[in-house]
Amino acid sequence: MARRGLLIILSSPSGAGKSTLAKALRKWDDTLRFSVSATTRAPRAGEVDGQDYYFVTEDAFKRQVSDKDMLEHARVFGNYYGSPKGPVADAIEDGRDVLFDIDWQGAQQISTSSLKDHVLSIFILPPSITELHRRLVSRGQDDSETIEKRMQKSWDEISHWDGYDYVLVNDDLATTEERLKTIISAERLRASQQPDLMDHVRTLQDEFEDR
Repeated sequence: MARRGLLIILSSPSGAGKSTLAKALRKWDDTLRFSVSATTRAPRAGEVDGQDYYFVTEDAFKRQVSDKDMLEHARVFGNYYGSPKGPVADAIEDGRDVLFDIDWQGAQQISTSSLKDHVLSIFILPPSITELHRRLVSRGQDDSETIEKRMQKSWDEISHWDGYDYVLVNDDLATTEERLKTIISAERLRASQQPDLMDHVRTLQDEFEDR
């Protein structure tokens, strides 16, 4: 039977493995797509409108927020960023899942939006703070000051773990990946995600009564 798509939210502190797991999920199912955000900042070299971001004016962005056409939004370093509702709603109705790699504040906004019935939210925890710090250092991307800022922010993220549908401790990447696949596979079969289910039950009822 046909199904509605899921709005899949992945959140975690930096270094817990969220981005790696998101890439693994897309490799597992190439129909999974990241939500394309809207932004008021200017395009950078090589960025394509509608593919990397939807580039909009500040007035247009604020109008979408006012019209409740943004699932979540925030202002970062003087520019606005947000997730337009239209493309996500269309994907859900077409039975396509949309993946969101966002923080707890964005997750909270989406989970109370008009698409909340299709949300699947998952939080990824590190096995320990020591391991989280080790992973940030081993990436070799940041200096010690930046790593310390990320560590300070990590606890703010972790403290909101209980606002999610599922929470996984990423102590083994392969195991966590398999658990994510199991969760998504099961949630796709949720009764609310199967729009033809009622019609099928009615057909069974008619068949039963016509015996």
